[in-house]
Amino acid sequence: MIYKGIVDITRSGMAFIVVEGKDQDIKVHPANLHTALDGDEVAVQITRQLKNSARSEGKVIKVIRRKSTAFSGTIEMNDGFAFLVTENEMLPDIYIANENINHAKDGDKAVVQITHWGDQKHSPSGKVISVFDKENTNDTAMKEILIENGFPLTFPDKAILETGTLSAVIPSSEIKKRKDFRKIFTITIDPADAKDFDDAVSILKLKNGHYEIGIHIADVSHYVIPETALDKEAYDRATSVYLADRVLPMLPERISNELCSLRPHEDKLTFSAVFEISPDTQIKNCWIGRTVIHSDHRFTYEEVQEIIEAGDGLFAEHILTLNKISQQLRKKRFDHGAINFSSLEVRFKLDENAFPIGIEIKESKEAHQLIEELMLLANKNVAEYASKIKVNKQHLPFPYRVHDVPDDEKLKLFVAFAAKFGYKFDISSPEGIAHSFNEMLQRVKGKPEQLVLEQLGIRTMSKAVYTTDNIGHYGLGFNNYCHFTSPIRRYPDVMVHRIIADYLAGVAKQDKSMEKKCRHCSDQERKAMEAERTANKYKQVEYMQQFIGDDFEAVISGVARFGFWAETLDTKCEGMVGIQSLWDMDEFVYVDSEYALRGLRTRREFRMGDIVKIKVISANLDKRQLDYELVNEYNQKKPVSKSKKRVK
Repeated sequence: MIYKGIVDITRSGMAFIVVEGKDQDIKVHPANLHTALDGDEVAVQITRQLKNSARSEGKVIKVIRRKSTAFSGTIEMNDGFAFLVTENEMLPDIYIANENINHAKDGDKAVVQITHWGDQKHSPSGKVISVFDKENTNDTAMKEILIENGFPLTFPDKAILETGTLSAVIPSSEIKKRKDFRKIFTITIDPADAKDFDDAVSILKLKNGHYEIGIHIADVSHYVIPETALDKEAYDRATSVYLADRVLPMLPERISNELCSLRPHEDKLTFSAVFEISPDTQIKNCWIGRTVIHSDHRFTYEEVQEIIEAGDGLFAEHILTLNKISQQLRKKRFDHGAINFSSLEVRFKLDENAFPIGIEIKESKEAHQLIEELMLLANKNVAEYASKIKVNKQHLPFPYRVHDVPDDEKLKLFVAFAAKFGYKFDISSPEGIAHSFNEMLQRVKGKPEQLVLEQLGIRTMSKAVYTTDNIGHYGLGFNNYCHFTSPIRRYPDVMVHRIIADYLAGVAKQDKSMEKKCRHCSDQERKAMEAERTANKYKQVEYMQQFIGDDFEAVISGVARFGFWAETLDTKCEGMVGIQSLWDMDEFVYVDSEYALRGLRTRREFRMGDIVKIKVISANLDKRQLDYELVNEYNQKKPVSKSKKRVK
């Protein structure tokens, strides 16, 4: 049996092929990847069924599409040729013929485009396409991460030229086509450092005592026209990428920060979902269509939070009303089956050279929830509206945002683990599972097992994806859901706007390629998340370099056969305690059902959620890796480093 899927390589080096529509991923040993790398689309052949498991094992027989064809690394010169040495353990050094070195010198950081992928016996070969500035290592590292994940650093000339021809003047003829909200009180609420304001909210008290609340979204589709170079580049990227010290935008800055940004005291074109809501948050009416707005003020989340807590301040009456409604919507959502996983956001404080000088943990507060709930309301109702659209008696292909029920095998393991702490689960229905999760999350707050159960609970969840198959969004508890509210930074939102606009204009048509577009956007989202995680890891290592030899309290955040990961409690920086460094204590074996390492002689256990004291041993920026050791329990042995095999 042969399947097509996406390679997902775990931290341990084991690979799994994620196949759409198949309940279980296919396990593939590194030796059977046949040059495939993390994120590649491949054809995989089943070789055997694993005992006592629904999972099968296979081997890659063909790479269908590469996640990336360009890689960054260090140039090693030889006599008449060179190699690019990368930090990717799965990728052999890349051979570069003399005519393709492009003036690069020994030791240069460079980007190489693969021209031939080689095989198990021969290295891939390529050509140098750019050389980084040696002096700015921080900037180089971030650019390398973007390139590794397949994101181009610049926009094509054609896309920039098209952007330059777009007019900032809104013709009166365009305004006449739209519902005019310019005289309705409207604000934006965003992070303090935001430059692209893609959503705004308006509020008007009606004569019947109800409220008209408008969720207004930048009308990117007015400026970005299908089949243009600008549209093609936006689709290829599919998402903006947010790293610790920069944003790689999906659209050129003139669009994202100027034309489409809903800046205060300027007329702006928007696509809106407008609701009539009673004081007890009953939705009485919903209107969806193109609009024009004029924002009265730009707020930061911090400013709005101060007003909420003080009960007073600029436009306090409007903000407090919006907050009251959003909190009621939030309560209803959880009452109807949404799962209430808490979210902590880690942010780096950076100096003028983008070097991390501190780490702050930001918790979601009511100001964030105000915007979150209104955006969820818009996304849900736009998806519900789209689900009823038919053309020639057929539903339109539409990019829904879906989230499946938890993986059965992962859920059973988690339920058994949670039971050891006294938490019982009803797994007889999806509703029962959601209720059990919420009950556990409420009861576990402030207890020693909180972190481990929250982390493992999230890991049982399926991944949200874009698809035309509308199975609903389990985590949010919605039967219909899509992304409508961030078209500046997400291409699926642009597609949603176009479909709704075409339907309203009476020109809706079936797009048979919609599912393919959805898969592409899901793939790009995954790559962007990986780039963000990698960049955060680099900043963690960069930050912790100053603390080598220092002790920290940490929580065990992951366990594997070769050791465990520990995350410092105050700085949230994760490092590895290798199993070889524990040999002086005992011989440890991995117990997967317990998420623990257990000593054969002492029965000493290291399990997820345990608090330990660690010492920072090394901080390797090239490998983006932190190594820790347990304090005062054993003598640290030198870490064993893997060396890559070079073939030609």
